[in-house]
Order: sequence, then structure tokens, then C-alpha cells
Amino acid sequence: MNIVFASDRPADARVVAYPVAKGGAPAGLDEDAAALARAASAGQRFEGEAGSVAELYQADGTRVLLLGIGEGDVAACEKAGGALTARLLTSGVTEVSVDLTGTSVDGDAAARLAAAALQRAWRFDTYRTKLPDKQKPTLETVTVVGAPEGTDAAWQAEEAVSAGLALTRTLVTLPANLLYPETFVKRVLAEVEGLGLEATVLDETAMGELGMGALLGVSQGSRREARILALKWNGAGEGEPAVALVGKGVTFDTGGISIKPAAGMEDMKWDMGGAGAVAGAMKALAQRKAKANVIGVMGLVENMPDGNAQRPGDVVTSMDGQTIEVINTDAEGRLVLCDCITWVQRTHKVKTVVDLATLTGAMIVSLGNEYGGLFSNDDGLAGQLSAAGETVGDKLWRFPLADAYDRLIDSQIADIKNVGPRGAGSITAAQFLKRFVDEGVKWAHLDIAGMVWSDKDGPTWAKGATGYGVRLLDRFVADALEK
Repeated sequence: MNIVFASDRPADARVVAYPVAKGGAPAGLDEDAAALARAASAGQRFEGEAGSVAELYQADGTRVLLLGIGEGDVAACEKAGGALTARLLTSGVTEVSVDLTGTSVDGDAAARLAAAALQRAWRFDTYRTKLPDKQKPTLETVTVVGAPEGTDAAWQAEEAVSAGLALTRTLVTLPANLLYPETFVKRVLAEVEGLGLEATVLDETAMGELGMGALLGVSQGSRREARILALKWNGAGEGEPAVALVGKGVTFDTGGISIKPAAGMEDMKWDMGGAGAVAGAMKALAQRKAKANVIGVMGLVENMPDGNAQRPGDVVTSMDGQTIEVINTDAEGRLVLCDCITWVQRTHKVKTVVDLATLTGAMIVSLGNEYGGLFSNDDGLAGQLSAAGETVGDKLWRFPLADAYDRLIDSQIADIKNVGPRGAGSITAAQFLKRFVDEGVKWAHLDIAGMVWSDKDGPTWAKGATGYGVRLLDRFVADALEK
């Protein structure tokens, strides 16, 4: 779908949306149309709440949508933009004009409305060969009329983030027979080609030479070889990255020998949601030319239970030399992340690491699908991430770290075991990762298990892949590194 900004409404516009503040009335309508709008509002109980829509037809056949923007702020306009696309996407309408003339919407809110309209239009219909015509998208163009000063600059950033979201959603949605470590790398490199990102790819031979026994232990039961993909963006000039974004990329997770129940296992194609978010965020940062030095690291494996698979009770040696007793092969994500965290610390000397992972089912038990879990060794970093999440709607809730939890993953035969007892499962997973963070490095772990996939529509997505994490990381970089 295309977003167009114009100073005047197209002469042939037959579908027009008028933003309406809560308790207000649409601007730009003549007396007769205004009377119809009042009647339609009363009949449809429309009061301008953010994301609400009422409809009417003018005498000349023009279809008018009253689009609720609440208080007219960025969050309310996001709801409005998403609601507009949801209403019209498969309606047979091909174009709609959103007339901001006479409203108090500022440039940031106007850009966010347009971005939400674009993001809500994302669909994955590639393999739906018999989709009925009435279910096919028809909306091709949203024209934003009369956008205020400042919209252009805000839109450039929003457009880049929308492109990153689309990449992440595609990666998360693709089935595991098509998306596995090697093809993940190829798809992402093709998507970011020409944006100025510096790419590094490690295969299993290179990882073996580096001593990444934890990550390779997860991969050894699969026919698909593991990969690490690193994308480096130097937007602040030459020098090492200020921040590393590290994503868990288990392209399919059977649980290995500790195999998962069959029911719902198909969902484990999105166990690479952390790596998907990092890929999308790096594309967004590069496309909007962020003035920051950032590296995104994606640890990519498939966890399968063949005759060569890792067994419960095996001991592996991580890249930093710590030995790990593998109690449960379904606690594999932390084994992938620990080697990636070590690699980026040693290779790029980063002083801040943020990792993202669909790591534990316990996080869904704790927070459902409303918040991602946040763990950190630094209050300032935790505050920056929480604030960024609140701003863009990718919300986080902080959990504790403590020595008492750390002792739960001490092993009797190795340095550490990969799971603790049933209780505090998300916390002990974070404590595991913390053991691989170098002294003096600020670190945050985001457990996003409940957030990358949704069984219901959201304000900027249809049910399915949400793209959670892309906007959060982009905003974090903008606020923490670019101001």
C-alpha cells in the first residue's frame, strides 16, 4: 500500500476520512454534509474516541468516514490510522483521502497516523492460492491531505520503521521448511542490500574454531547448519558500536530430546522472534540513517531430535569457557544467546548489550500478551528501555535479579546448568545469561515470548506476527544514542 502526502484533496476522491476529536465535529464539511455527519454520529453512537469510525454518504455519492482521533495525540492517531485501514482494506475501496485540514494534529501525530495505516495493511498471502475475491486486499493508496509542518521529517523515520516491521513480520510468519538459518541470512541480506550495513556471517566451522560449544550443541541434531549473522551500522562515524542488539533465532524448536507436546508445536516457527526483531530494527536504523553506531547479532539454529541430538545431562563448553550441564534441551535459547553475547563483547568491545528472545513459557504465564519481560543489571538502561516501550506501545515490565535466584542454576558437575526448578523460570533464565556478561557491561534481557505473535487483531496488525521489538529498539537507539 502507498502513502501519499498532498496539500489538496484529489479532485476525483470518492472516499474521504475526516479526523474528529473526542466530543468534536469534523472540519471542512459544508452545511448539508455537516448535518448528515451529526445524524450519522448520533445513529452510530460515534463520539470521536480514538480508533472509532462512523460512515455516511453525501448526496453526490462521496463516501465519508468520521475517524475518531481522541485527544489528537500520537497514540490516538495511531489507533485511528490502523482502524481506517482495517475498515477499508478488503472493502473494494482502492483509495482514501484523510483530510487533516482544520485539525490540531501535529506533524508527529500525522506521520504516526499514516504509518499505522501502512502497518495495518501488512498481510502474508503468499501461499493462499484460493483466497476469495472479497477477502483480497483492495486498498492501494492513502492520501494524507493538509498535513502540518514537520510531518515530512517524522514520516521519513516512520516509513523506515514500517519497512523494518514488514521484514520482521515476514520472517516470523514464514514456515520452518522455508526459513532456516541459511535462508534467514539470505533473506535478510537481500532486504538490507544497499543500505550501508556491514555484514558478518559465521558458519559452523567458524563457530567451532571460536569454541561456541553452547550454540553448536543446540544445532547438532538438525540437518540445517547454524549461522550467526551480524549487521553493523556506523551512523555516528568510525568506531566500535555503542550498543549490541542480540536476538535469539531458533527457526524451529521441537524442544530437542526434551520434546514439546504435539499440540501447538507449529507455533515454534516463531521462536526466532528475537532475531527477527533485531533484523527489522537494523533495517530501520540504516534506512533512516540513524546517527548511532549499533551492531545487531542474530544467533540462528534449528533445534531437532535426531540421533546426533544433544541429550539431557550432556555438558558443553561455551565460548567464554564456562561449562554448562544441559538439564533440558528445550531450554536452548539461552545456550544460543550466551555464545552470541560473548562473541560480540570480544569482537566489538561493546559496553551495552540488549538481548531479545522468545525465551520462556513462564513469561507468558506471568504477563500474558500485554508486556514483554525486562531484566537488567543497570537501572539507567532499564529505565531507557521502559520509556522507549511506553512511547511506542511495545511495553515492558521489569523483573528482579538476585543471588538467591542465581544459586538455583548452580550445577553439581559443571559451572552452571541451563535450567533451575519450576518456580521463577523466567528469572533463572535471565540469571543464566547474566553470567556471560562481562564486568562493566550494561546489559538488558527482554523476554518477549508472549509478544511476537497475536491470536487477535491489534491497532497496527492483523492477528499473526506483530513485529514487536522493532519500534522499541529503534526508539531506544534514538533516545539513548542520538540525543
